[in-house]
Parts: sequence; C-alpha cells; structure tokens
Amino acid sequence: MIDLSLDPAGTRTALAAAILLGYTAFCGLVYGHHRRARVRLAALAGPPLESGTEGGAQTVLVAYASQTGFAERLALRTAGALRGSGTPVCVAPLGALTAEALAGCSRALFIVSTTGEGDPPDGAARFARRVMGGTADLRGLRYAVLALGDRDYARYCAFGRALDAWLHHQGATALFDRVEVDDGDDGALRHWQHNLTFAGGRADMADWSTPDYGRWRLAARRHLNPGSPGAPVFHVVLTPLDGPQAWKAGDIAEIGPRDPADPRRKLPHREYSIASTPEDGGIELLVRQVRGPDGRLGIGSGWLTEHAAVGAEIALRVRENRGFHGPADDRPLILIGNGTGIAGLRAHLRERARAGHRRNWLLFGERSPRHDRPFAAEIARWHADSVLERLDLAFSRDPADPAYVQDRLAAAGPEVARWVAEGAAIYVCGSLQGMASGVAEALTAILGEAMLETMAAEGRYRRDVY
Repeated sequence: MIDLSLDPAGTRTALAAAILLGYTAFCGLVYGHHRRARVRLAALAGPPLESGTEGGAQTVLVAYASQTGFAERLALRTAGALRGSGTPVCVAPLGALTAEALAGCSRALFIVSTTGEGDPPDGAARFARRVMGGTADLRGLRYAVLALGDRDYARYCAFGRALDAWLHHQGATALFDRVEVDDGDDGALRHWQHNLTFAGGRADMADWSTPDYGRWRLAARRHLNPGSPGAPVFHVVLTPLDGPQAWKAGDIAEIGPRDPADPRRKLPHREYSIASTPEDGGIELLVRQVRGPDGRLGIGSGWLTEHAAVGAEIALRVRENRGFHGPADDRPLILIGNGTGIAGLRAHLRERARAGHRRNWLLFGERSPRHDRPFAAEIARWHADSVLERLDLAFSRDPADPAYVQDRLAAAGPEVARWVAEGAAIYVCGSLQGMASGVAEALTAILGEAMLETMAAEGRYRRDVY
C-alpha cells in the first residue's frame, strides 16, 4: 500500500504518471492486437467486395457478427479453409454491409453470435435495424448461416435464426441448412466445416478439431443395390468394443477414415445418419460409394465399403443432433426422404415402433423399383402391422410410373394438411440438392410458408439433409 500522507503532491504525481504509463502500455497492446487482427483479415480478404463487379460476384463473402471475438475467429478460419482450396474470399463485419453489397454476391457465409436476450452483437445492430428492417433482391445469392449461442438462454441463437429467415424471405437460397453451435460445441463446428464443400471448400481439408473417437468393429457389410443405375449402396454394421453405447434416433456417426496406403495416417472425419437404435446392439449405416473426378473412391465411403476389412477396428464418435431428435410424445409423424436418407428415417421408425407410437407415414423415393429397395422387407412388415399407417413410394426410373418423392407428397396434399392439423410433425432426411428443395416447395404449396415456418419454430418441421 502507498502512504500518501508523507508526500501527497509528489506521490500523487508519481502515481498518476504510473497509471498513465500503464494505460499507454495497455492501449499499445490493444492496438497491436487489433492491428495484427486487421493484418490477418487483410491477408484473408483480398480485394474489397464490390457490388455489380464480376470479381465481387465470384468471391465468397464471409461475414461475421461478433461480441467477444469468437465469431470473428471462426470467420477467419472459414476464410482460410476456402482460400486453401483456391476459392477467392472477402471477410467483412456484418455491420459494414449494405443490401446493395449483398445483392452483388453470389455466395455468402454468415457467422453470427447472439447476445443478451436474443439481440445481435453491438457491431451488427445497425445492420439488423437498417438492412434487415427493409427488403432486398437477393434472388441471386446462395448462403449459409453459422449461428452461435448458448442453450442456457431462452432465445437460443435468436439472431442467427432471424438472419436466416430474413435472407430466405429476400429470395436467397440456402447452400445448406443453418448450423447452430451451443457454447462452442466442437461437433457442430466440425459439421460446419464438413459443409464448406458446398461453398467451394476441399473435401479433404483437415479437421479443425479431431473427434474423440471410440473403438468400434466393422461387424458386417452388404451391398444392397446390385444392378442399380445409381452408385452402389452398402449396409454397414458397427459394434462397440468399449461396452454399450447410447444415442438417439436422429444422431450422427462421425467416422475417422484411414489412408488405405498408410493405415497409420488419419484422414478428415465423415458424417453419416444412424439407421439403428441402441437396442439393436450396434450402429447401422447406409453408405453410398462416392467417386471423385479421377475415379477414386471418396475418403469415407471408400474406407467403409471397400478398404476396411470386415472385422477391422473403426474409429467412430456419435454426435448428438438435437435438431433431428424425435417428438417427445406420440403425435403423428410424417417421414419424408430419398436414397440413403432412409437411414435416419428408419431409426425413428424403430424408436416409434418400440414405444408403440403407430401414427406414422413414410414417403420415400429412389431410382429403380427393382434394385433400390433398402430395408424393403422391414418396411413392408411395418406397413402390414400398422406401425406405418400409410406408405408412399416413388421411383424416378420406374417405366410404369416415374416419380420423385415430392410428386407423391404434392399428390397427397389434402391428407398431409389433415395430419398437420392433427398435430403431426414432419421429418425430412436425404439429398440436399433436388429432394430437400422439392419437398420444401411442395410443403409450402400445401401448408403455406407461414405455417411451415411456425412448425419449424415449434420443432415440428425438422431436416437432416446433406
């Protein structure tokens, strides 16, 4: 403690000088930090994004709204991942953007926090008021939103959700569904990174964080669609080596593939909808083989369907996917999907069957009625036993009646509306391109956009699309 009574004037002067010196040093540190941040931003951003210019239209805009700096750091990391794949990037704070600048973009990624009781960060308040408070013609924009929040607050991810809704209402098209991050959850951030391929990122980019994998065994593998006009699909069964594991219908399996040429080398994770429940004793997946332009099998599908031997150990982590968990009650459930999306829907049907919830309706689409019938015997049995109250199948390569699942949905519009009026929830699983948008258009025509948005807000309209 300083005794001011001995030399009040001199001591106070010295103390004031010390405080001023300390404050100056602190300001220097703060300035240096912000200067380094600006240098990093400039290195990532490249030339400024200008509306109406060809360069601006081709550049991916990464916009952030940050209260504590976390959203900004994620924006920098996202931009770095895109630039590493050769994609031109512009990074900008959301508060610096205008409606005209957004209209000049073809692709934009928004990384935004929510603060207070559902408010935008301070730096984005003007954007929320001036830009989101008006309208813009964003029909040429494809976008995605990473919403950061904390479930301990009542209005979880409220600003990210509001931004997503505003962009949709201005005619913009989602590259992929909004990703919500609860308190910095690594699994959700890996999911965001996984989806960056839709914005120009490389499919083989290294994971930002390595999942905490468990040990599983590849217990069985079966080719389901020999002769199909589509790529081969395999039913893969994995059993835990570390004792029983828990998950819910709707959760995701994160797989850690290995390099077949060097099994010690770990590759970026891959995500698959789980087709089973814990009572089944293992995790079941439907994996369609993917090949790159050079003909080589994809990292995940190649590992699970060809390179890893049956009996081999597989690195796997279950990622909780609350946004696709089933209803807590016995309300009617309409399940819609295509292709390998039947995996996520099957898990829900198994869960519902065990609980005795029998008001279920499955609408499912594939290519060939002869070759593409995953789990056909089980689905037929559920229908016969009234676990499935209604079943509608669509096959796009059916010579007698070619149709997509959205066609079946549109044809059943009045019945869909009746189920929804009785409290039904709608779950969609499968292809983001084509199916998901077609189903959304059909549901909008049947129920109206306002009703579909209300159902989404209430958790009665959920999607797991990829």
